[in-house]
Amino acid sequence: MDPRDVRELLERVRSGDVTVESALEGLQELPFRDIGVAAVDHHRALRQGVPEIIFGQGKTPEQIIRIAEEILRTGQNVLVTRIEPEKAERITAGLPGFSYSSLARTGKVAHRPAPERLAGPVAVITAGTSDIPIAEEAVETLLAVGLQPDRVYDVGVAGLHRLLSRSEQLRRAAVVIVIAGMEGALPSVVGGLVAAPVIAVPTSVGYGAALGGFTALFSMLTSCASGVVVVNIDSGFGAAMAAHRMLLDRGQ
Repeated sequence: MDPRDVRELLERVRSGDVTVESALEGLQELPFRDIGVAAVDHHRALRQGVPEIIFGQGKTPEQIIRIAEEILRTGQNVLVTRIEPEKAERITAGLPGFSYSSLARTGKVAHRPAPERLAGPVAVITAGTSDIPIAEEAVETLLAVGLQPDRVYDVGVAGLHRLLSRSEQLRRAAVVIVIAGMEGALPSVVGGLVAAPVIAVPTSVGYGAALGGFTALFSMLTSCASGVVVVNIDSGFGAAMAAHRMLLDRGQ
């Protein structure tokens, strides 16, 4: 349940427009509802400031549609990650209002704007063009939680002047997400330039010794830039949610 709806309900109880019994009826399905294919967490928006987000990989289109319908029934927006085009076509046909981003591999139904956030932009940086799909997953997730992404793409260490030309833009960011494959050096460089929290995302981009992202992961975990935090390989979603939690803790 959206915190805005709960607040409105409580205000109406206080004003006498809604009885306590009616309010209890409206809240009876918290904290979750078992719909057979999933136990949908309707309480998550109250606990974490964002409704449950559907991980599409491994789920059938029919399961995704059923879960999405349950989330929408309570007045919340829907975001689905990791869905391939063929699956997205079937979801689009069965779920009114569903829109799909093939680059990010995400889909959404947004029947109301995300809550307005006070925080400045979240910079989303990629080392190369090949890292952009992971960045776009982060971007779509940031938009879903009401944060404004600021894209800074293809500024890796092979041409460091590209990054340095955007330094003022980076310093305006409330949080910086840095996405890189190969040797994963870019987060250390960015971590030495900005004061904002830096979230590093290793990607599986790279030749053989890149080991599907493990080389970048190990490099980022051993960064000499103090305070750089690292999420899982190819987890643009995880990085965006980390930024969301950081800023939520600061009241932003």
